[in-house]
Amino acid sequence: MKTFFFLLLIIPTGAYAQAGQRPITNAERMFFPADSLWGLAQFDIAPSHNEIDPNICRADAGNFGGASAPCNAFARYMLSGLLEVRPFGRGPLRRFMLFGEPKFLFGRNVPQHLYTWSMAGIGVEHSWGAAIYLGQGFEMRVTQHFLFDRFGSRDRNLGAADLGPNGPWGRYNVIGVRKYFGTRRW
Repeated sequence: MKTFFFLLLIIPTGAYAQAGQRPITNAERMFFPADSLWGLAQFDIAPSHNEIDPNICRADAGNFGGASAPCNAFARYMLSGLLEVRPFGRGPLRRFMLFGEPKFLFGRNVPQHLYTWSMAGIGVEHSWGAAIYLGQGFEMRVTQHFLFDRFGSRDRNLGAADLGPNGPWGRYNVIGVRKYFGTRRW
């Protein structure tokens, strides 16, 4: 029993690797390395008379009921984010990335008629896609932008000022190139 315990103590890290090979570290794993997730979250507040317009209601929605207009989907708050997933840690697939960008809008305002600090949910605008890093700071991206999904009581026709289900820019697909530059120095 003592001999077995002694052998366990002298076996190096990566014990089942053959002699002379160094163990694969977390950063060098093929699937989901330590740096595979990156993202950000952001919270914005729009001041009065400068609300975020998600293009659900006409700009003159106040003409269809004033302060009590049924189409009052102009946002005071926006919670947005970006999540990038780089699932491969080695080889040429290391340059591949998936991403998603949701934007949640909240508020209850009618320009020039009603200004509140309400946190009533309006909806979410979301897009997702894939990208490949090309080198020298360039990245090719394919993005799918979805229609705006409305929340709760706003998921119906909001009267004569309602612009319909197309959302901020409707539904579209794009192919683009992004250039990164500069260095971060915190």
